[in-house]
Amino acid sequence: MDPLAADPTDALSSVPAAGSRRGLGMPGRLRYFYGPMDCGKSTLALQIDHNQARQGRCGLLLVRHDRSGTPTISSRMGIARGAEEVHEDLDIRLLVRSHWSRGVRVDYLIVDEAQFLSPAQVDQLAELADDSQIDVYAFGLATDFRSHLFPGAARLFELADELCAIQVEVLCWCGLPGRFNSRIHNGSVVRAGDTVLVADTAPGDEVRYQVLCRKHYRTGDLGPVAEDQGQLRLA
Repeated sequence: MDPLAADPTDALSSVPAAGSRRGLGMPGRLRYFYGPMDCGKSTLALQIDHNQARQGRCGLLLVRHDRSGTPTISSRMGIARGAEEVHEDLDIRLLVRSHWSRGVRVDYLIVDEAQFLSPAQVDQLAELADDSQIDVYAFGLATDFRSHLFPGAARLFELADELCAIQVEVLCWCGLPGRFNSRIHNGSVVRAGDTVLVADTAPGDEVRYQVLCRKHYRTGDLGPVAEDQGQLRLA
């Protein structure tokens, strides 16, 4: 065996995972958990990280544009963990290899706000799963405020081994299931603008977000009590 290939300080070599699964050549899995605002994506991300860590696995937490404005995966239930920010030009493969070069094992990735990743970064996640036997758990929205797929989400739908719609139901003001993440400006639904705009959803804000059913998203009807809902911030 080439001794260089077994050197854990080599940036292109992986540090063996708990249970030596990498020695068996088994590929990792790329899973995408998606749903509208308020459905508990970040809570699930932190729960999966907790469960994985309890089994002795080592994870790397990543986030893009968290609602807190900091590199943190934060749940509306008050749970939060520090994470590494995925900047626009970051190569996630090189980030993982930088951990390997320091002798830090990476068995799995938790990626929150994954809809904001570029398609190229999603390809990098798939490559890490296939070639480095890393399990990838990605969490995010499917569609933006215009009801169009985010580019990152679209690529995840194309590549993921598993697509998991989060089952926590979010309701429109009318009581029907809410699927559409509408952007509200001065009391009206906005149909055009920058795709990425992290804003509060608290009533009274100049710009906020509100989950609506298809009918009320189409008609722009925010309901008779829209200003009293107190919905939380975009996830």
